[in-house]
Amino acid sequence: MANWIGGSCPAMANQIAGGFILLSAANLKGFLPADLHAFRLELEKQLRNARAEVPPQDDALAQQARNHKIARLSSALQVVQNQIFNG
Repeated sequence: MANWIGGSCPAMANQIAGGFILLSAANLKGFLPADLHAFRLELEKQLRNARAEVPPQDDALAQQARNHKIARLSSALQVVQNQIFNG
């Protein structure tokens, strides 16, 4: 059984997107392969939503926030995929 930080898989993905959690392989110890696959799907969903947000061209801070969110989600997705294939 997965120990979701934040209570659930979508909540954990949302907290990663917000920058409240930095994901590492140590955070994923004890997760079953099915849990990792579900988590990967949630991260991909959050990543699609982040890429769909289009801030105004003249709002540099909004663009920077969007780019940071995409970077955090992409990094977490790589950690999860690495754990799936090497775990």
